[in-house]
Amino acid sequence: MAHAKNHDYHLVDPSPWPIVASLSAFAMAVGAIVWMRSMGGGAGLFGMNGPWLFAAGFAGVAASSFFWWGDIIRESKAGDHTPVVQLHLRYGMILFIASEVMFFVAWFWAYFDVALFPAGVSNIPGTQEVVGLVARNELTGGEWPPQASENFKHTFDPWGLPLVNTLVLLLSGVTVTWAHHALLHNKRSQLILGLAVTVLLGLLFTGLQAYEYGHAAFSFPGHIYGSTFFMATGFHGAHVIIGTIFLFVCLVRAMRGGFTPEKHFGFEAAAWYWHFVDVVWLFLFASIYVWGAGAAAGGH
Repeated sequence: MAHAKNHDYHLVDPSPWPIVASLSAFAMAVGAIVWMRSMGGGAGLFGMNGPWLFAAGFAGVAASSFFWWGDIIRESKAGDHTPVVQLHLRYGMILFIASEVMFFVAWFWAYFDVALFPAGVSNIPGTQEVVGLVARNELTGGEWPPQASENFKHTFDPWGLPLVNTLVLLLSGVTVTWAHHALLHNKRSQLILGLAVTVLLGLLFTGLQAYEYGHAAFSFPGHIYGSTFFMATGFHGAHVIIGTIFLFVCLVRAMRGGFTPEKHFGFEAAAWYWHFVDVVWLFLFASIYVWGAGAAAGGH
């Protein structure tokens, strides 16, 4: 036959979701920029409504994710995911997590740049004036954590709520591993229970982080500590929410019998992502909460 397939690769059918997802992500990004500009007192962009554009873009991204990944699940059930295809799906997930690692490297870099050089010292001749329009020394008092000011009172006590949240996230890593081993041994009830507990722990972590943010003794705007803290921990919190949704979808699929001990890449990818989130938090806790706490740590 002229169209018979004599290879192990899967050539996907034409799909609208890549272009829909790209346009939706672009709309979401532009909407977020316009929204933040208006919140800061800046002018809008071509009369666009930032919140509505962001919401429309977000809805498009969510819909694209739902239908696109639904198509991938149907392809798997149809037998299109041969061992070679499954291997390459794993390569893709590994590369995605590697890109996420570099994403967080940027936030750690921003934090350590100001934490290690709070006075903005430059050893390059002729570049002392290029520290910024406002000297970093004026914002930090030449020390880290910065001197107390209107927008910064003190850092968090790392051995209070941050430690509790760390234990919650580490426990969730244990439960998702338990669920994985249960799946490998075809123990359905343990798989479902392990996933359900992991999802609940993810929700608990998000709730505790929201409570922590509400009791912070510093603000996001107007201070360099707040901006570096909230950008690093806030993006991690966003990844926890995404990972929780990822695992919830796996829970629903597990309850419907969607995984087998031999074929369960969707769950495996979610577990990898969750362990990545765990590891990033350990670095955040060790560097920002513990190492960067200073002698004036307090609060919740």
